[in-house]
Amino acid sequence: MTHRTILAIDNGTQSVRAILFDLHGNIVAKAQVHFESYFSAHPGWAEHDPEDYWQSLCRACNELWRQPGADKAAVAGVAVTTQRGTVINVGIDGVPLRPAITWLDQRRTDAAPQVGMWWNLAFRLARVKGTIDYFRGEAEVNWIKAHQPEVWARTHKVLLLSGYLHFRLCGRYVDSTGSQVAYLPFDYKRQRWAGPRDWKWQALAITPQMLPELVAPGTVIGRIDAAVAAMTGIPAGTPLLAAAADKACEVIGAGCQAPHIGCLSYGTTATINTTSRRYVEVTPFIPPYPAAIPDTYSTEVQIFRGYWMVNWFKEQFGHHERARALEEDVAPEQLFDELVNAVPAGAMGLMLQPYWSPGIRVPGPEAKGAIIGFGDVHTRAHVYRAILEGLAYALREGKERTEKRSGVLITELRVSGGGSQSDAAMQLTADIFGLPTARPHVYETSGLGAAIAAAVGLGLYPDFAAAIAGMTRIGRVFEPIAANRVMYDRLYRQVYRKMYARLQPMYAQIAEITGYPKKP
Repeated sequence: MTHRTILAIDNGTQSVRAILFDLHGNIVAKAQVHFESYFSAHPGWAEHDPEDYWQSLCRACNELWRQPGADKAAVAGVAVTTQRGTVINVGIDGVPLRPAITWLDQRRTDAAPQVGMWWNLAFRLARVKGTIDYFRGEAEVNWIKAHQPEVWARTHKVLLLSGYLHFRLCGRYVDSTGSQVAYLPFDYKRQRWAGPRDWKWQALAITPQMLPELVAPGTVIGRIDAAVAAMTGIPAGTPLLAAAADKACEVIGAGCQAPHIGCLSYGTTATINTTSRRYVEVTPFIPPYPAAIPDTYSTEVQIFRGYWMVNWFKEQFGHHERARALEEDVAPEQLFDELVNAVPAGAMGLMLQPYWSPGIRVPGPEAKGAIIGFGDVHTRAHVYRAILEGLAYALREGKERTEKRSGVLITELRVSGGGSQSDAAMQLTADIFGLPTARPHVYETSGLGAAIAAAVGLGLYPDFAAAIAGMTRIGRVFEPIAANRVMYDRLYRQVYRKMYARLQPMYAQIAEITGYPKKP
């Protein structure tokens, strides 16, 4: 057992990583292949060539075997975790029929199937018809059928990226229940495809035959065949196991399996999650997502573009630090931390609302981002700190909503994702939440979560609790600074909490006057 390893394949928004973990949760070897997040043929579209995902996976695996310590003979199993909500249509031969529509895509369609009269009446009475209409308009399957009927007519299966990679690895149309976060007819409460009378079958242009088989995390899906072994270097016959979506895997990879521990993900989408055995809708009529532990739920609140905003800032305003990093041979993140630390807590009154992309209910579809409080003292450093603080404020609001709906107080925080590598971001998070905030022992928590699921499925641990205890641990803990905590608490309660309600009517007026954002 000591020498066995698990290969975790983590296909994110900007790269794919192939990581070998030992059974104590240590990284044995790692390889990463970067790619463009998406291409956009029209404003608001975000698509990716599915073959590029596969070829990137193959390159990452082949690079992995060249790393010190990467022993193919020690690999006990493989598990895949991916970005959520990226949809791929394949034909009868399993070949994609069009580019993948990624989770960043903003297209909508008004030509969506209608739900029946009685469902419509029920939704009106529950005051959620707008939410249902949003679901119908956002569903990729509805857009494809309405605007590319020739593609839809040839569609044999509709797969998420996880299901597509499973098919390429073992030849079976099987996906994990823990990966089903998308506009598909999934029953989030029972964690299976929706029953035949569910309204989603009326609202979506899809049939049961077009969907893959679903299995719980930790289930053996298939085995790596000889052809795939030749392309990836993964030994033929290696078991392929179901894991879960990247956010769900991050949660268990950060050691969060109890509802009093909040898991913040500072990734492209910023989230706060807790793991619960109870079905709790933090936002009414928005279901909790399936967790990476079978028959449990992840109570998630998300900031759609989250730490994408940090990369946006670095690309638009961080040229100096990026150039210095090359000259001085240091990590760019170190210099950006210096930028944050050059500004006092509270960014001298600069307040940011991080709704760079709209939401469904909280925030609503009219939402936009905002920065208020500018003065002549402010520099780009203040803007950068305000971004980090704004994201933490938004996630604190999510924490309070989660506590109110679940009845469980969150008393500890773990932070994963790229932003967790910033000491400055970790400290201001502890200050804004007023809670000790821990960094997990490894940065690659989504990959580790996938490895945990595989270890359980292979019988290398008796259950998820034992695997999480054996493979995760806390790294550095950041304690709140008392003076900062008091100031942040006042800014949060007296300013941040009031921003959205006061700006909301103007967001709708901006869209009406300027025509932006236009419906793609």
